[in-house]
Amino acid sequence: MRSIVSSLSALLNVNKPSGITSRDAVNRVQRLVRPAKVGHAGTLDPLASGVLVIAIGSATRLIEFVQQLPKRYRATFLLGRSSTTEDIEGEVTELIEPPVPTRDEIESAAERLTGAILQRPPAFSALKVAGRRAYQLARRGETPELAPRPVTIYQLSVVGYEYPVMELDIRCSSGTYVRSLGRDLAESLGTAAVMSALCRTAIGGFRIEGACELDALDAASLPGHLLPPAKAVAHLRRHELSAEEVRSLRQGRPVPFRHERSDELFAGYGPAGELIGILSLSQPDLITSERILAYDRSGE
Repeated sequence: MRSIVSSLSALLNVNKPSGITSRDAVNRVQRLVRPAKVGHAGTLDPLASGVLVIAIGSATRLIEFVQQLPKRYRATFLLGRSSTTEDIEGEVTELIEPPVPTRDEIESAAERLTGAILQRPPAFSALKVAGRRAYQLARRGETPELAPRPVTIYQLSVVGYEYPVMELDIRCSSGTYVRSLGRDLAESLGTAAVMSALCRTAIGGFRIEGACELDALDAASLPGHLLPPAKAVAHLRRHELSAEEVRSLRQGRPVPFRHERSDELFAGYGPAGELIGILSLSQPDLITSERILAYDRSGE
């Protein structure tokens, strides 16, 4: 395993079990790949399970591109209840004689929450308020002022309903708080809701069907689950580079740009189809590197 780790740059699609933090999952992988650096793309709370993309080695430089991908969730809520944390992890209070919405009413409310919306983040979140985490203030009994943030709900479907249990299938943009989405859906129906279960079923092309089980991951099985770093940037424009251009970019020198101008970042690939790094235009006709992935020099 030592020889593999020395130049490792890869991704892992892990099915995080509920009951542990995302950091716990990263630490388990870290023990298998030391001294390679390890990070994750998109926190899942301990209550939640599902897709957690873990980056290893220089692939950690691509984490932000995975975080930008749309996400999909299967979420379960209990109607007629409120919570300090908007889920069952907090202090849950049952409402007195709350309204019992019909499935049609819930589906109509879900349609109104689909598209570009402004969402108020939960008080128990990692967002910072005056330099402090919101959840730190909330634990002290304070009410952090969190401004609504723009998010996009691509799909919000009711896939199961037997009061008080409501199950939703959600496809949304990065930055969406699923428990707050259930909160807002319930409030629009004159009631309240707490999230009781959550499974992230996809981040872009990383799907739960292809995720490896964290408890079964060990030094022997790890290599079979490693994914190429290019999977993190499959949504970016692709730019082919010659061997000479690859050498220049790795040495910090710009190379000519031979195509129509683009203001977006794009992914550069070498002659063998390997991802070299993320590129941009420093001038109308020159490419410069934004971040270059490490590579194995043993064959040079």
